Parts: sequence; structure tokens; C-alpha cells
Amino acid sequence: MDKIEPKYLQAVELIKKAILQSQYNAIRLVNQEQLKLYFGIGRYISENSRNGFWGTGALDIISAQLKNDLPGLMGFGVTSLKNMRKFYEAWSELEDNSASALAELQNIDAQPVEIRQVQLPNSVGFPLAEFLSVPFTQHTRIIEGVKDREERIFYIRLSAMSHLTEKGIIKAIKADDYHHRGVLPNNFLTTFPDARSARRAIRAFKDEYLLDFINVEELDADDIEDVDEKVLENEIVENIRDFILKFGKEFLFIKNQYTVDVKGHTFKIDLLFFNRELNALVAVELKRGPFKTAYLGQLNGYLTVLDDFVRKPHENPSIGLVLCKSADKSIVEYLIKDYHKPMGVATYRTREEMPEKFRNALPDIEELKKLL
Repeated sequence: MDKIEPKYLQAVELIKKAILQSQYNAIRLVNQEQLKLYFGIGRYISENSRNGFWGTGALDIISAQLKNDLPGLMGFGVTSLKNMRKFYEAWSELEDNSASALAELQNIDAQPVEIRQVQLPNSVGFPLAEFLSVPFTQHTRIIEGVKDREERIFYIRLSAMSHLTEKGIIKAIKADDYHHRGVLPNNFLTTFPDARSARRAIRAFKDEYLLDFINVEELDADDIEDVDEKVLENEIVENIRDFILKFGKEFLFIKNQYTVDVKGHTFKIDLLFFNRELNALVAVELKRGPFKTAYLGQLNGYLTVLDDFVRKPHENPSIGLVLCKSADKSIVEYLIKDYHKPMGVATYRTREEMPEKFRNALPDIEELKKLL
């Protein structure tokens, strides 16, 4: 093929971008229409089944007849119809109560004739765009796994921003991401140049991470701390995609045992990342046991080296994270305030330390690897 002129390459890129954007919009609109349909059907089922208009086994009869009348119809089994009812009942507050917008049951001589399409209003403070972009299956898992309204909204936003699969949202709920975001012991408010950047950094990290891919037997095979930490590091590196997913979609993995030589001394950072949103290097130091005061001094030194010899001029100051087995948050917050480099201390749990009902709900490690 002859070499293509730059102006034609540019045209190809622009057309490709337009096509992909159009395809994305089409998928998004299909999802919106599906959610509105399911919301309307869920309301119809809720009003008739909860108020006693329908007898026992009504959904079985309706589902079977739908399949008979519409051969090849998918997604309208008994379980799906019940999930539509759950979906409506969980978010019935969103209904626009104007007569023209309600997906209400219309009656002529007491006979239902229509289920009208739902119009969901753009309520102040409610993330409607994110809500409508999340697939119905993920909505169902959120409703089943979370009861609190604000917590549900958190997982809807997380699912929308991170494009989480059904497995991904289940894992996020089991890891209790809602209660571990924004509570990392840190000194960001005093070390970042402005409060907005500091808050963004606080939201980027959790105070506890579920490392369910860790082989606990191998981790406990040796009592020598540095050997155990090497095993921990190897487990994370081998499962780096899963680790990054737990950190967040804006994290890029650079290298483990990242080496910097300064004035005849060698510094080795366990894990080095770059966060695109924060525009900063992120150094992670892994510790097998509980938090120790010395870890902050060690990490502070690594951040100094990174800022002086690795960081690019357009990048923000490097951020450090100690990831250890346990930590007293109150003492960490007391000690960390006198350091002038942005740092935080997080802990981790392994699969074996989760309640049994949560462990059983997680996918098998081999299944997880296939998904990734």
C-alpha cells in the first residue's frame, strides 16, 4: 500500500473518532431506553402484584405467554420480571409525577390498556446521566447488595465512571469501597498546593484494599519480614491488572523495584505508578506487618528522590502510600502531619480474612484471571 499523506491520515482519524462516538452514543441510548422500559414494567408489576390484583404464580404465567407470543424474546423470565419490580421499587422516588410522564396503568372499564414510557426527571443532585448509563444487570446487583440510598448512588457512579462489569460491581460491594473511599490517613491538605487537588487525591485512594488474589500460605511461609514482603510484591505484580482495578482506572503501572541512584546510593521503590488525573508519580511501599513509624521517614526519602531525579517539570509532586497489614489511624494521622511530602497509609485484607459469605460470593481466582 502506498504511503498515505498526512492530511488523509488526519481525515481517517477524525472519521474513526466520529464512528466510535456514534457507536458509543447508540449503545448509551439503547441502555437508557431499556432502563426506562424496565422501570415502567416494574411499576406495572409492582402495583398489580403488591396490591393483590394478581394471584399466585402470575409472573410465571405472564413470562411463559410472553415467550410464546414473542419467540426468541430474551430477558423476560420470571427472575427478570421480579428484578424489574425491584428496580422500580428501589428508585420510585425518581418518577415525574405529572400525568403525562407517569408510566401508570391506564384503565378503560377496569381493563389495563397501556404501559407508557417513563420520563425520569433530572433531579438536582442526582446523577441521572450516570444512572442511565449503567446496565440493568449492574443496577440489579447494586440493589441486591446495598440498601442505603447514598451508598447505592456511590456504586452507580463508580460503575459508570469505571465501566464496571457485573463481576466488578459485585467485588466493589464486597470490598466495601463505599466506606473505604476518602478516609485514608494522610497529610494531603497541608502538602498539596490547593484544597481542590488535595480533595481529588483523597478520593483517589482507599484506606483499605482487598487483595483477594494473595496466596496467604505462601505469604506466611517464612518469618523473615523482607522475604515475606518480596512474596507480597510478586503476588501483586503477577496480578497487576487486578491491583490497578482496585486502585482506580487512572493509575498506570510503571515498574516494581524501581531503582534510582543518587550520590552513590541506590533507592528501590517497591511499586511505582503514575496517576493521570493527579498528574503525579505514586510510590507504594509494601509492608508485611503492622505500621511502624520508620516507614514514613523511608517513604519521605523516596519521594524526595523521585521529585528531584524522576519527576517531569509539568508533573505535580510525587505521592507516597504505605500499604501494610494493619495501622492505628489515629497515630498515623498524628505522626504524618509533620512530613512535607504528600503521603498516606493504607491497609490490606486477603480473601481468607473476609467473612465466609463474602468469600463465597467472589469469583474463583482462575475465573478472575480469565475475566482480566
